[in-house]
This record gives sequence, C-alpha cells and structure tokens, in this order.
Amino acid sequence: MDYPWLKNYDKGVPYSLAPYPEQTLLDVVSDTVRQRPDHTAIIFKGKRLSYYELEKLSDAFANALIALGVKKGDRVALLLPNSPQSIITQLGVWKTGGIAAPINPLYTEGELERLLNECGAEIVIVLTRFYQKAKSLQPRTSVRCIIATNIKEYLPAWLSPLFTLFKEKKGGHRIKLQPNDLWLGDLLQQHTNFPRPAVEVHPGDPALILFSGGTTGEPKGAVGTHHALLMTGMQLRAWFSTFTIEWEDVIILSIPLFHVYGNIGVFAVGIFGRDSFAIIPDPRDTDDLVATIRKVHPTFLPGVPTLFNALLNHSDVQTGKVDFKSIKLCVSGASSLLAEVKNRFETLTGGRMVEGYGLTESMMAAVLTPLHGPYKPGSVGTPLPDVEVRIAGVDTGEGSLPAGQVGEILMRAPQLMQGYWQRPVETMKTIRNSWLYTGDLGYLDEDGYLFIVDRKKDVIKPSGFQVWPREVEEVIASHPAVNEVGVVGIPDVYQGEAVKAWVVLRMGQQATVEELRSYCRKKLAGYKVPRYIEFTDSLPKTMVGKVLRRELVEKEKSK
Repeated sequence: MDYPWLKNYDKGVPYSLAPYPEQTLLDVVSDTVRQRPDHTAIIFKGKRLSYYELEKLSDAFANALIALGVKKGDRVALLLPNSPQSIITQLGVWKTGGIAAPINPLYTEGELERLLNECGAEIVIVLTRFYQKAKSLQPRTSVRCIIATNIKEYLPAWLSPLFTLFKEKKGGHRIKLQPNDLWLGDLLQQHTNFPRPAVEVHPGDPALILFSGGTTGEPKGAVGTHHALLMTGMQLRAWFSTFTIEWEDVIILSIPLFHVYGNIGVFAVGIFGRDSFAIIPDPRDTDDLVATIRKVHPTFLPGVPTLFNALLNHSDVQTGKVDFKSIKLCVSGASSLLAEVKNRFETLTGGRMVEGYGLTESMMAAVLTPLHGPYKPGSVGTPLPDVEVRIAGVDTGEGSLPAGQVGEILMRAPQLMQGYWQRPVETMKTIRNSWLYTGDLGYLDEDGYLFIVDRKKDVIKPSGFQVWPREVEEVIASHPAVNEVGVVGIPDVYQGEAVKAWVVLRMGQQATVEELRSYCRKKLAGYKVPRYIEFTDSLPKTMVGKVLRRELVEKEKSK
C-alpha cells in the first residue's frame, strides 16, 4: 500500500515506533516516581499532588478494592468529573488488574442503568452530588457497593471550608451514605502505605471500557488494552515532539476522562510525557478555565472547538487580562474546527493549533495536522506513525479508492480496540481483516491528507460529545403533542455542530419550543437536548416512510 502522507511528516517524526515496549502506563508512572518522586502530577484549584503521592494513593485504593472482592478482569465504573479522584481511582482499578469504565455522571438514570448493565460493574465510584442518582438505579443493576467522594477532599486547605459553608449543601454534595456504601477517603486512610498489590498487569490486558454508539447508535463498550494506551501516548508524543518538553509541560485536562479524547488523547499522552495535569472538572466553566490558565501558565491546551470559542469570547481574554503566551500547542478534536477560530487562537497564544480525528473504537489511533507542514483548510491532517488509512467503496467496503474520491474511511493500527464488550457480532461488523470500518465518509488527497465530508452513521457531535438522532427522536416523539420528528446535526458557531429537531405536531395539538426542550431535559443528558427546534408541516421521507435526514440538512443549508 502506498503511504503518500509520509512525505509530509515533520522533521524528526519517525515513520514507525515499532517495536513498542512491553509496558503499561502504570510502569511509566512508577518510573517517573523512581526518577523524580516530587515531580508534580496534579494541579487542582491551586493544590498540588506529586507523582509519589499519586502512586501511594492509587496503591491504597487498589488494596481497598481487593479487600472488597475486586479481582482481575472485574469492571469498576467511575461516575466522576475530572478531578484528582478520577485519576487516583482509575490507576487504582488498573493495579487490581480490573477494567475501569468511566461514564458520564450527567447521564440520566435510564442512560446510566443501560451502561452499568452493559459493562456489569459491581462497584461504582461516584462524586457525592451524583450519589442519589446512582443509588436510585442500583436495584436494577448488578452494583453491590457505591464508593462516594466529595470534591472538597482535594481542595486547598483555605478553599475547603469555604466550599463547606457556601456550596456543599446548595450543590447537592452533602449526603448521608446508605448501608454497605463507603467513603473513598476512609478507604484510602485504612490502606495508607500498603504496597502495590501483587497482581500482574500485562500490556495485553484490558484497561478501559469506553462507551460508543458504534455504527448502530446503541451504546456499546469499546475495550482498550494497556498497550493500546501506551502506543497512542507514544505516537502523539512523537508527533508533538518539537513543541513539547518531557518533564516540563503543564497540560490542561478539561476533556472528560469518560471520553476517549480525554482519557487517551490527553491523559495517556501526559503520563508518557511526565506532564503535570491542571484539572478542570467542568469544561463549560470558562471562568475556571481562564483562572487556571492565569495561575498555572500551561504549555499544552487540548480542547474542542466550543472550548476555544468560549475562551476567545471571554471578557477577560478580550480585554487582555489573561496572558496566553505560555501555550505552545493547542489540539482541537471531536468536531470540526473553523479556520477563523484557529487563526484567532494562534494569534492569541503565538503557538500552534492543530486539528485531529480519532475514534473510541480506534483508541485514539489518530489523524493529525502536521505541526510544521502545510495546513490544508478542511482537512484533519495525516495518519500518525503506524496508523494507516484507506478509502473503501461506500457500498462494498472493499478496495482502495484513488485520491480525491469519496468513500468510507477505514483505519488500521496496532492499538485498535479489542472489540465491543461481550458483543462479538457487532465487533466483527466493525473490525474486518484488521481494518476498522469507521462509518465516516471522506477522501485522501494526493498528499495523503484526510478530508471528512459526511458521516455515514449520522452521529451528531455538539462540543465533541456523541448524540444519536434516533435517541433524541424517540424522546420527542413520545410527547403527546408530537406526530413526527426528524433530528440532524447542523453547523453551529459555538458548538461546532448542534442538535436540531424538525417537529410535526398532531392535528389540533400545540407545543412550544421551550416545552419540548424541558420535556427532553427530563429524559436526556443536557448536550443531547436540541439546541434548535423548528415546527414544520411535514418531513421528507423515503417510499417506505423513513425520514430523510440528509434532506433536512440540505433544507438548513438552503436558508
């Protein structure tokens, strides 16, 4: 196979990193501790934790889990926003030989119930404000124990009492544990200074279950191995090598760890580079992000177009009250980046912004813009070392189409997911003859740059999250005033892509946009609720009555 993209690699970036070391990220953390135990691992609201402290805390949690009966291969669900606890507990799960299953805690009870049953987790770690939600769905799952943690446990000494006084009760963080549930802080204290459990964790062992809609829209758990995380970390680190310095970088961790971009594209990269992580629990809290940038002077800012847009529009940024010149590199992923946003952010920082493309199923085996090579507007860049891309026929999934011809994007890399958790049929449909069928449509140009032109699978990505039209349609269609509905993604300056619903009301019925949005909020996570709703007399359909979403998109474009 011809690899035209190799000629565009930046100087010093290798074509291949094989053979990859037989290691895990746990080994990298331990090596960091041996070399520089006091090196900062986590910065959270001004408090710092060293790599040594991170190692000992995760050792303690691993011992606590084993005392609770967790064995190698067991799944432990993490219902946590980005926080010191989310990192401590994920590393602790790994040290038991278990599989971490990070899940968006903002999901509704119904959504969480499905995912917990999908992975079969018996233990859940949850932030206090989500404890009641987890508790209410527990009887319908295999969960036998909930471990709760309060965000204030890792706040600086001066901030924790202020949180207790003014935010804890109001924000739903003050809870009373039910029988059989436990506090994370108590478990860590009980197992302080315990050595790491004597459980062998091999590179080929599963490390993560990350949930994806795949090609059907039904949530499935993509299983990634420890080696996959290490390989992606090495590939991305090699790509960024002219802009990053091992041991010296401060990386903003605002992308949630329940997203493949956050857990592998940021966390694994940062661990491999011995970075310090400046943690942002809520990426939508632009004030917190701006304050953190002002205080820690990060060098590396991964994000999504919505985040960069929000920063550019923040009053302190527009009035020049924040210095962004420490930022050498920005990476934008999860949805398309407007050229205007890229140009404005590069002017603001004086650094470089690149765009990328990866999937949950690929475990962030990625396509990225070269840092020094030509930038092609509309392209997501070229495949990284040891990542191959080819364009196959849309209908057949076969062959390799010539440059410029649109087809389905196929990807091959050593770190692809093992498969969907306990779903062999769906796995075989998605990975065939070692190639991942992405369901996305695009083309490679003569230089090997990838352009994505459509989504075969109709997924909508507001701010980088995945939203399936059918799921939103089913919720809206259940409203008594609604006759028909069609949902698609439309370009949006703020979110990159926004959810829009076209609604046909029943004869004689009435409903308002806000009424339907309020209805959706009761059944869907916030980012799935349509940003735009338009009432219409009819929807375009096929001969068999299926709504033609593509025609809705064209209708929007023609306005």
